[in-house]
Amino acid sequence: MDLPSPLAWLVDKAGASPGPERFLAELGRRLLADGLPLSGGALTLSVPHPIIARRTWLWRAETGAVIEALAFAADPQSEAGGEWLAGLGPVWKARIGWDNRASDSPQLGWAGVANAAGTGAFSSSEASLLCDVTRFAAAPLAALAAREARAALLEAYLGRRSAARVQAGALARGTGEIIRAALLCADLRDFTALSEVTEPHVMISALDAWFDRVAGAVHAFGGEVLKFIGDGVLAIFPVTAASGEGEAARGDREACEAALRAVAASRAGMVHLDQVRQAQGLAPLPFGAALHFGEILWGNIGAADRLDFTAIGPAVNLVSRLEGLCKPLGRSVLISGAVAANTTTKLTALGEHSLRGIAVPCAVFTLPAD
Repeated sequence: MDLPSPLAWLVDKAGASPGPERFLAELGRRLLADGLPLSGGALTLSVPHPIIARRTWLWRAETGAVIEALAFAADPQSEAGGEWLAGLGPVWKARIGWDNRASDSPQLGWAGVANAAGTGAFSSSEASLLCDVTRFAAAPLAALAAREARAALLEAYLGRRSAARVQAGALARGTGEIIRAALLCADLRDFTALSEVTEPHVMISALDAWFDRVAGAVHAFGGEVLKFIGDGVLAIFPVTAASGEGEAARGDREACEAALRAVAASRAGMVHLDQVRQAQGLAPLPFGAALHFGEILWGNIGAADRLDFTAIGPAVNLVSRLEGLCKPLGRSVLISGAVAANTTTKLTALGEHSLRGIAVPCAVFTLPAD
């Protein structure tokens, strides 16, 4: 069967595209090579994500560059692709799939090249080719959409790095890798007592607000939340790969500095949240957080048919025990000597303390303002 190049590519190779951006760029390039007067293209996919409703990739024919625009669940009517295409020239677009009337079906659109008067339209033959492209794109886009949906779900529940490992096939129980990382362990104080006298939906809102502050700060400074445990959070700031000794030392410092900035941002966020809560007649949310640095085993642990992608090891045990020392010492943030040795941030020494289950006493520090 003799097909135009764009259609042959959609049948034979498009399903193996590494992502929607490459799919759009390659399809646009082939349409240009086939003689279509395009100035740009847009591809929109819906994603199952707690914040993002749709992702749109925008391709500019002049440069071949692809950028991404996000439509958030709070603004479901956003049409970034259509608005962007309209600024380039006459627009042709269509929804794709067996139920192309559904609002969450993929949408593919193209902008033509306006004439000297600033107007123009696709000819009947060009529009016919674009209609065929829409039909032939249904199968590869279904595969791409499924992959993007799977990635979005895994990232929402596992975190970006862990999700990438799982998608790469790291599924066997007991497998993992030893990595160096700064660890953050934090939880709310007196949560059990508060939950006894608080309506469940109010308690859930309080937990969400707390997790927004700490997880938001972790992600802002390059860390990853490994798990939420009741009212607690365990997060890591992995050391990036380094080749030489000097590079390794710099990686250790960068991970620890990132963790320190994240815990400082979390504390500032909680100060603001407590002010808002008190203005509403609600109790503040005191918390404790601890930072440590060391090696962890990061990988699959669990039952034969139910796995958790998490971290274990002495460093995880120590940071958990250190966080438990916050309340007795009357501090909201405690920092181990291992982190203190990898930072130029000014810290206040609190001496050495024995931690339950840890053989060697731990040098403990805190932030000066704590």
